[in-house]
Amino acid sequence: MSEAGGGRGCGSPAPQRAPWSLVATAAALCLVTATSVWTAGAAPMTREEKQRLGNQVLEMFDHAYGNYMDHAYPADELMPLTCRGRIRGEEPSRGDVDDALGKFSLTLIDSLDTLVVLNKTKEFEDAVKKVLRDVNLDNDVVVSVFETNIRVLGGLLGGHSLAIMLKEKGEYMQWYNDELLQMAKQLGYKLLPAFNTTSGLPYPRINLKFGIRKPEARTGTETDTCTACAGTLILEFAALSRFTGATIFEEYARKALDFLWEKRQRSSNLVGVTINIHTGDWVRKDSGVGAGIDSYYEYLLKAYVLLGDDSFLERFNTHYDAIMRYISQPPLLLDVHIHKPMLNARTWMDALLAFFPGLQVLKGDIRPAIETHEMLYQVIKKHNFLPEAFTTDFRVHWAQHPLRPEFAESTYFLYKATGDPYYLEVGKTLIENLNKYARVPCGFAAMKDVRTGSHEDRMDSFFLAEMFKYLYLLFADKEDIIFDIEDYIFTTEAHLLPLWLSTTNQSISKKSTTSEYIELDDSNFDWTCPNTQILFPNDPLYAQSIREPLKNVVDKSCPRGVIRVREESFRSGAKPPLRARDFMATNPEHLEILKKMGVSLIHLKDGRVQLVQHAIQAASSIDAEDGLRFMQEMIELSSQQQKEQQLPPRAVQIVSHPFFGRVVLTAGPAQFGLDLSKHKETRGFVASSKPYNGCSELTNPEAVMGKIALLQRGQCMFAEKARNIQNAGAIGGIVIDDNEGSSSDTAPLFQMAGDGKDTDDIKIPMLFLFSKEGSIILDAIREYEEVEVLLSDKAKDRDPETESEPQSADQTTAGSQEVDGESPEDSSLNSHSESSTTDDAAASASPSQQKIGLAGFETECTYFDEDEDQSETEEDSNPNVSWDQDDQPLHPIVADWNEDMKAIKMLKKALMKKKIVIKKGEL
Repeated sequence: MSEAGGGRGCGSPAPQRAPWSLVATAAALCLVTATSVWTAGAAPMTREEKQRLGNQVLEMFDHAYGNYMDHAYPADELMPLTCRGRIRGEEPSRGDVDDALGKFSLTLIDSLDTLVVLNKTKEFEDAVKKVLRDVNLDNDVVVSVFETNIRVLGGLLGGHSLAIMLKEKGEYMQWYNDELLQMAKQLGYKLLPAFNTTSGLPYPRINLKFGIRKPEARTGTETDTCTACAGTLILEFAALSRFTGATIFEEYARKALDFLWEKRQRSSNLVGVTINIHTGDWVRKDSGVGAGIDSYYEYLLKAYVLLGDDSFLERFNTHYDAIMRYISQPPLLLDVHIHKPMLNARTWMDALLAFFPGLQVLKGDIRPAIETHEMLYQVIKKHNFLPEAFTTDFRVHWAQHPLRPEFAESTYFLYKATGDPYYLEVGKTLIENLNKYARVPCGFAAMKDVRTGSHEDRMDSFFLAEMFKYLYLLFADKEDIIFDIEDYIFTTEAHLLPLWLSTTNQSISKKSTTSEYIELDDSNFDWTCPNTQILFPNDPLYAQSIREPLKNVVDKSCPRGVIRVREESFRSGAKPPLRARDFMATNPEHLEILKKMGVSLIHLKDGRVQLVQHAIQAASSIDAEDGLRFMQEMIELSSQQQKEQQLPPRAVQIVSHPFFGRVVLTAGPAQFGLDLSKHKETRGFVASSKPYNGCSELTNPEAVMGKIALLQRGQCMFAEKARNIQNAGAIGGIVIDDNEGSSSDTAPLFQMAGDGKDTDDIKIPMLFLFSKEGSIILDAIREYEEVEVLLSDKAKDRDPETESEPQSADQTTAGSQEVDGESPEDSSLNSHSESSTTDDAAASASPSQQKIGLAGFETECTYFDEDEDQSETEEDSNPNVSWDQDDQPLHPIVADWNEDMKAIKMLKKALMKKKIVIKKGEL
């Protein structure tokens, strides 16, 4: 997670560039002051509309924060689907994601300064008292040094910063005596043992109680860390030193940054993603501005803003020059190899790079910020949210979306820089999508799959720390905020640190070691601290003119900017590079292009061909780039073809009590029966089959007639279950896993395989739910006699009218509207075939013999048949194909929350009873 800064420029102002708001520091730091520039063609938003949207953000925060406090506190995070707290060790492990949880009420600490920004000062005072009373930082738990620093240490420092501000105002926090700062200092000392390495780079994890390398610590054996993990400490650690006078924190953070700088690749001035903390060797040598590196660049620039050390600005500018030279391919930002920066390392982008336009605003380079932000917005309009990763032709690569705030952050800073009301409309879209697709009765749920609209039972703390802060500031006028936001800088977690720290406790040498810079031309510094009057000289259409060519960039065809070829070659009539999807092994022209790109084609005896690339045999460096890209595309295409029999995940949506469509469960499809992507969705009330395993003729056919039958996994083949419930008159079936505790949160979905026989006789849809998701339906049945669900390829819009008047069982019909199918690029489904002996053998979806030997620049591609159809399946370009896009006011969406919460509480009690029974059984 990387967040761009507090709307401030940096460096020495260029001559005759004014006006600027100056901060009295030794470096004479300069601040961006937003002006009233707006783009003609985008009508300015009325003050009334801005106030309405600001109030809507406040209501959304209350919904998220209130449910956390009511149903999760003092746990670290809220699980919004099951309406309970996520406690480390009591839920199935999610791997590295859980390293942010330390049993220290994470969401409360992360939300402290958000409460003040949103003018909830009374709630802030109460929250601080709860932190001081309840939070324990001495827990025997292994946590991420990076996450604990930015979320907990940053949250305590941000809370302290605003607590002393409120105390000075004289109304609130009069009792406060630096208690949060003392907790921050305690936590800082607990993190220091992580820096006990020869390099000064910290271990990635530490035990809060036992530190590093002790037997009880259960950590300290790691050898690698990410660049951002080691390079995103200086703001919090320096602030802790400046607040307390204990210089050790800033010294350790500076040493880590110095080491990373010295280990940069000297010819490209780029850094890799992962580094060995003992030797300083790069483990992963790809470089970008997204996950793993992002906030390292951010903190170099912001360290200069906060601390006034010129060397941080010099380092940032050196890196930024390399980023714009190699990684920036407007409007894209593509990873490259640090040793061969003209070669792309991958053909997809991750969502964390959405912070970068905001950082470019802080740098003052507005044009590329507008371009990349617009591209990301087009992706959001296609998928409703920004997928965790998407390809260079804007298809889903990783389908999750954990409600990340980076895009909202960049939207806020672009609005501050341009004053363009277009960005207010962008923020309005974000608000509507969150309420429409992510809001559930007990908070906001992350998206498990943006293609289906299914939910994940998580609401990360950064959602409250950042998303609501940036959205509220976007629509707030200066008088709506009780303090001057320009007096603070945002950390990567959007916590607020006061700029006056730059002149406080400066006992540390201000000059860090910086050496061996490349020669930079003056243009690298020209855009430092520009005034918006300079950025948009006599041209109110400037920002719109940049966005206009990109408004259709996300469509079925690959945008021109995706292929890194000099624009001059297009103007001269040269053809664009050969794409893998167009390649034909029998086309002589294609074979000649392969030769030019250094790609050899070898015919095998069995009729297949093998492709191998030798970059040094390419006609030019550009041709070598095109060759590598072609090979990467061919591998992805081959993988996609090998998985063509796999189906994307499906959705089970509870449209009656107690959720009224607000909860969507991720379901695995079947390789037989009705294909929900090509036919009508199936809607009906659910009923349990007898026998529950569905392995023989049903004894209760009248109960499942015209309904969707629930079955338990095991004892027989999936197809046999489907035939038995179909013969009983069921209109669909849901198989629930018999492995108690299994969940789509922690296990890959799989599709139910047939029985090796002809399954054309099965006409009903069959879906699979893991135990956790299935228990939500089963618990609802226990509380309500009739529960209605929708089986579909993706979640459907909730109908406010039906939320208060659910249909009865005899009013239900099997289908409603047509749904257009999609062919998502990335699917993590495993195929299972159920039998009486075993049903847990998964067939891996990863293709065989696929590799890219980048170290020697020899690339080998997977074999493929010459006569095989190479056509590429495209997703529907309409992002809202099955969603009703009519605007809905907020009040129908949030209606009946009390009734829903009552149902949630009953479900919660049922879940708790389950836990007690299990524990007794174990005893």
